[in-house]
Amino acid sequence: MNEKQKQKRMVEIIAALKEVYPEAICALEAGGDPYKLLVMGRLSAQCTDARVNIVCRDLFARYPTAESLAAANENDVAEIVKPCGLYRTKAANIVAACQMLMTDYGGVLPQEMDELLKFPGVGRKIANLLRGDIYGLPSIVVDTHCMRLCGRFGMYPQELKNPARIEEILVRLVPPEEQTDLCHRLVQFGRDVCTAQRPKCDACPISHLCEMGRGIVTQ
Repeated sequence: MNEKQKQKRMVEIIAALKEVYPEAICALEAGGDPYKLLVMGRLSAQCTDARVNIVCRDLFARYPTAESLAAANENDVAEIVKPCGLYRTKAANIVAACQMLMTDYGGVLPQEMDELLKFPGVGRKIANLLRGDIYGLPSIVVDTHCMRLCGRFGMYPQELKNPARIEEILVRLVPPEEQTDLCHRLVQFGRDVCTAQRPKCDACPISHLCEMGRGIVTQ
């Protein structure tokens, strides 16, 4: 497919996924709170969203605001977030990020990519999640689901594993107003149908739009 054909195919995939998932729901249960999504995004690295949600119930009960977490003892935070893995680094990152949020930004999360990337532990994936969910800006969140599914769709070679390059490609293929919601739907679809191992191609409602589902590319 050339780029125009891929753009057309993505529009069709988006429409089909909207029918399966009318509501595009963020897997991290932050309730639209910038502080909580900042913290949860960092904790989600190499950890399931479900586990992050569970752990953060205790974390936010103890530290309900960015100000309270900024003043927290890192060791105390580490004990709470231990189930998320890499807990000492993550604890240090989220405490430092909250301190930066309070001291440098007056408690207001910035929306500019360059500013978000200054926060400890924040890369483009988390920054795009924040820009999309908090500020409604066009954002492609290249997580494992997005990377896997769009490769199977035929938007780029499946062996491509460079998140920055994948983001560049998808930004050109996905309409700006659809980008954030599509990424949430891809997470839902990747868990339910297009799983990493043994994807359910026979039961897939969009297999006719997928290069792997049509047998054009193989896993």
